[in-house]
Amino acid sequence: MAQSNRLPHAVPYEPHVGESRPYMRDIILGVNDGLVSVFLLIAGVVGGGLNREQIILAAIAGGIAGAISMAAGEYLATRSQEEVFEREIELERQHIEHHRDSEVDQLYAMFADIGISAEDLEGVVSAFSRDDDVLLNSMKVLEFGIVDTERRSPYTAMFLSGLLFLSGALPPTLPFLFGISIGVALTISAILTAVGLFVVGAAKTVVTRTHPIRSGMENLIIAGIGGFIAFYIGTLVEGALG
Repeated sequence: MAQSNRLPHAVPYEPHVGESRPYMRDIILGVNDGLVSVFLLIAGVVGGGLNREQIILAAIAGGIAGAISMAAGEYLATRSQEEVFEREIELERQHIEHHRDSEVDQLYAMFADIGISAEDLEGVVSAFSRDDDVLLNSMKVLEFGIVDTERRSPYTAMFLSGLLFLSGALPPTLPFLFGISIGVALTISAILTAVGLFVVGAAKTVVTRTHPIRSGMENLIIAGIGGFIAFYIGTLVEGALG
């Protein structure tokens, strides 16, 4: 057996994210979208001159509508994707049953494309096509990029997106529930939203292994620009409507 030149344990072993990995998009997007969407809505209606009760009503309605929309959208998108996967897998099963030689030929091409040497190719293809189940699983990964452990449950995606959107909608809404002026409430709302956005941007670096400060600031700046635009659009609309 060939000896490796690498020093053993020179770099500590770092485990992968695991079962939560397929849902990281829902986790980040749900909270982020709740923070941004509801704050932009609040900034717009404050700029439009609404009173406190109207602002709270708009924020609650926007939060609930956004959560339902996010949940339904993620369910339908994930369910549709799963249905496409199932159809492709079933079609691949038929191909293996009726056109097996053609499918094995595809394995040769795909393994050659990923760098398997010519002298190893025959043995590798033979191992990955020794029976129909192994061949099907091989084609699922190589042809369609379908890894069973990475597939998403439509129900999990739905609940995560909806609930996390609602959690993101809370910080920008809460200041308006207290007896302070609308201007001060909007300022506090902006601060809470900014903190939330920065935390979300920084928290995702636990998974992405990127710079937390840079990621947090990127998230914050994008939403901040949107907040100014929403506020001044509301002001312009109020002026246009008299």
